[in-house]
Amino acid sequence: MSDNPFKARWSMPGNTLCLGHWNISYLDLPITLPRERRDQDMGTENIYNFMDPEDELYREGLGEDEWIIANIDWLSDVFIEHNIPLEESTMRAFYQAVNKEDWRCGSCGGCI
Repeated sequence: MSDNPFKARWSMPGNTLCLGHWNISYLDLPITLPRERRDQDMGTENIYNFMDPEDELYREGLGEDEWIIANIDWLSDVFIEHNIPLEESTMRAFYQAVNKEDWRCGSCGGCI
């Protein structure tokens, strides 16, 4: 059981990742992302290779600290709009929630 107040789910699992969008909630209340973020990967760090998810050659994206710094502007706006505490621990929880569901174009193999 996770104590993360955020839940993040990508709407199209499997071989149609690029057709999906983010469903994210904070304490079970839905969050609206900026339009340019709703249907894009989040750029978090992971290995995005459907054929070999252990291959470090396919690791990409920003780690937690770097990601928060790079995305602080729009993330702060979202937090303020949804009355989410604007704290480092909350931003880290957001990163961790989306990182579990993040993806990259081509990472599912659907377009091959």
